Formats: sequence, C-alpha cells, structure tokens
Amino acid sequence: MRIGGVDFMQYASEMMMTSSSSAVEALNLKEASSWWSDVNESPIWQDRIFHALAVLYGVVSIVAVIQLVRIQLRVPEYGWTTQKVFHFLNFVVNGVRAVVFVFRRDVQFMHPEILQHILLDIPSLAFFTTYALLVLFWAEIYYQARAVSTDGLRPGFFTINAVVYVVQIALWLVLWWKPVRIMVILSKMFFAGASLFAALGFLLYGGRLFLMLQRFPVESKGRRKKLQEVGYVTTICFTCFLIRCIMMCFAAFEEGANLDVLDHPILNFIYYLLVEILPSSLVLFILRKLPPKRGITQYHQIR
Repeated sequence: MRIGGVDFMQYASEMMMTSSSSAVEALNLKEASSWWSDVNESPIWQDRIFHALAVLYGVVSIVAVIQLVRIQLRVPEYGWTTQKVFHFLNFVVNGVRAVVFVFRRDVQFMHPEILQHILLDIPSLAFFTTYALLVLFWAEIYYQARAVSTDGLRPGFFTINAVVYVVQIALWLVLWWKPVRIMVILSKMFFAGASLFAALGFLLYGGRLFLMLQRFPVESKGRRKKLQEVGYVTTICFTCFLIRCIMMCFAAFEEGANLDVLDHPILNFIYYLLVEILPSSLVLFILRKLPPKRGITQYHQIR
C-alpha cells in the first residue's frame, strides 16, 4: 500500500524496528545500572573490591622496597639519596594504603568520624610529597645544567609540603570541632588545588627538562633513553594528578562521586587504580635502572 508515494508497510516496519531497538537499549541500560547498584550495595563485593585494592597496593609496596634494597646494595657508601627516599616513600604510601583497604570496613565505623578522614587522607598527602620529590629532583638537574643556583629549591620543597600539611591538619581540627558539610567540601577542594599544583609542577619542570634534553647532540650517550624516561613520567604524573584534581572537585559537590563511603567500591577501584596504583607501577618500572657504582654525576643526596 502506497500513500503519497511512500510505502506505508515499509515505513511501519522501519518504525517498529526503531522502537524495538530503543527498547532493547533501554533494557540493557537498566540492566547495567542494576548490576552497578547490586555490586555497590553488596557487602561481599565491597569487601572483595577493597581487598583487591589492598593486594595491588601491597604488590606495589613490595616492588618499591625491593628496588630500595637493590639501590642500597649497589651504592652502600651513599646515604639517603633522592632516589632512595623516593622509593622509600613509595613503599610507605602503598603499604599504608594496603593496610587501610584490608580494614576498610572497620575504618568506616571508627569514631570520632575525623579519624576516618585522617586515615583516608594521610596516604594521599604522602603521595603528594613522594612525587613532589621527583619534581624537585628534575628541577635540580635542570638548573644545574644551566649553571643556575639551586640553593632555594630544597627549602622551597620543604616549605610547600609544610604549608600543605599544616593547612590540612587545620582543616581536620576544624572538622573535628564542627563536623559540617562545608568543611568536608573545603578539605576536598584544598586537596584538589594541591593536586593541580603538583600536575603543573610536572608539566613545568618535566617539560623544561625534556626540551633541554632535546637540544643535546643526537650522539649524546643515553639521550634517547633519558628523553623517553622524562617524557613518559611527566605524562603519567601530570595525568594522574589532573584526574585526582577533577575527581576531588566532583566528590566535593556530588554525593554520588563520594569516595569515602563503603557503597561506592567500583568507583573507588577505578579511581585508585588510575591515580595511584597504575602511575606508581609505571613510574617504578620506568625508573628501575640502578645508579652507576662509580663516577656518579647526577645522584643527589638529601642534605
């Protein structure tokens, strides 16, 4: 049957197929949403996911301490170098995270509530310090290569970290004294700002060091490998801190993005995998090369 030059039966068939396709898509979406909710609300799945995170953090922590021991055996005559401190902090940060996720359910029911915030936030602060140390290391190399004094870099590093820790402790104390929603928002936004600061630090000094290495003669020994190392680590760390910044902003204002609760295990798994576990694993792998035994020129010692 044709109406106005249009095959009515064909038109009706196409409309039915479109309607059927939309219904299937809606059903699939509903099933996916139901699966997400079922997992989030299941205590069994919550424990499984949190324990999986604990295992992953534990593996990264063990890798970091093994690398620290290897470095110490390679250059025992040197004290606490930047490289050693970096691996030690990685060991501590990931080890503490592993313990927190093993006892995640117990942490959630700790009182006063401020203890929950402290246990969940301290590893994040230590993670900030760990990778700020890497920025410091690169800044020292960059300025020394340009014959510029680096005397102000270490005091600046300690000052920035001191300010971050003092402000965060002050926020915890105020939150303990008056546990209101606005203080939780301020705490999360402060850490979002600190994460953005770290991301920009990697972009600034990682980018500068990368461009400087590019200007070295092509035949320079190790130039290509060092270029790749700096480029990869800069990209990884900038991305992870930027993701953390964005996620903290969402978590501050959107209850559905809150990471400090038991019933968001999938979100926790994705978040911590992207901003801590994968970046730490990749950076430890990229920086796995041991320092030379003699003729060390770029091996910095913490003074």
